Amino acid sequence: MVERWNFMQIKKLFHKPLLELIFDAQSIHRKYFNPLLIQISTLLSIKTGNCPEDCKYCSQSVHYKTNLKTEKLMDIDKILIAAQKAKNSGSKRFCMGAAWRNPKDRDMTYLTKIIQSVKSLGMETCMTLGHLSYDQAQLLYQAGLDFYNHNLDTSPEFYQKVISTRKYQDRLNTIDNIVKTGIKLCSGGILGLGETMNDRINFLLQLVNLPKLPESVPINMLVKIKGTPLENNDDIEPFDFIRTIAVARIIMPRSYIRLSAGREKMNEQTQAMCFMSGANSIFYGCKLLTTVNSNIDKDVMLFNKLGLKPEHINDKNNNS
Repeated sequence: MVERWNFMQIKKLFHKPLLELIFDAQSIHRKYFNPLLIQISTLLSIKTGNCPEDCKYCSQSVHYKTNLKTEKLMDIDKILIAAQKAKNSGSKRFCMGAAWRNPKDRDMTYLTKIIQSVKSLGMETCMTLGHLSYDQAQLLYQAGLDFYNHNLDTSPEFYQKVISTRKYQDRLNTIDNIVKTGIKLCSGGILGLGETMNDRINFLLQLVNLPKLPESVPINMLVKIKGTPLENNDDIEPFDFIRTIAVARIIMPRSYIRLSAGREKMNEQTQAMCFMSGANSIFYGCKLLTTVNSNIDKDVMLFNKLGLKPEHINDKNNNS
């Protein structure tokens, strides 16, 4: 039975002395994972720009002028070249994102072919395509899709200040459709949108009390993109980010906690403290959809300094 958390329990964790919180998170992390293994994913934008949503952080929204070059849905051959390159660099999972509000039914046959082709390389597959109906999710499941990413982004209370074209309940409905099929759920959010600590607590509260815990939880640090409404937001304090990682690990002990967007702005010490706090997944590659990501060579150097190793497809990292 999944443990139910309430607001005050999570708030109490946020107010713990940071070093005690990190110790608790690392202790829990070691119960369920090998602390020296990091799961590596690569994210590719397979259809870029012209998204009708108005997410205030996103360069791909048609509502903002960000000088982003739009691109149609990629050919399978090009996707496979990128996937093979990702595998050769150490990635275990290949994630593909399309800037849609939702895929059309006419797109589904092509999307299933993409999944089957990437899986033939021996990689895990993940997609993020916007809203999904149950029938669409079922088609992706039958094609062998391992994970579907659909972020909650922030708390229900703060959400309406960031996005007006998609309701919070819409996101919950898509998540429900995903988990009903048996596809593993990847769902997280973004810190630095202008949210309060209470918003961060309520965001994690939503995640941990979903009908099924996300197997993968990406925690993003806002990448401020010129031309978007959030381009001048204040930077999030690194210790606040680390604290959120630690709380996420404590309340979701069996989930992979991923350092996602914004990692290129983190120094080695911040990343090391995130790993110590229970983060055990990152994205490799020069881009995360359309935003800059940390250089692979820098990641390899950091792993060597910390004694970390990439998790391979057959590694039994999660002991649950």
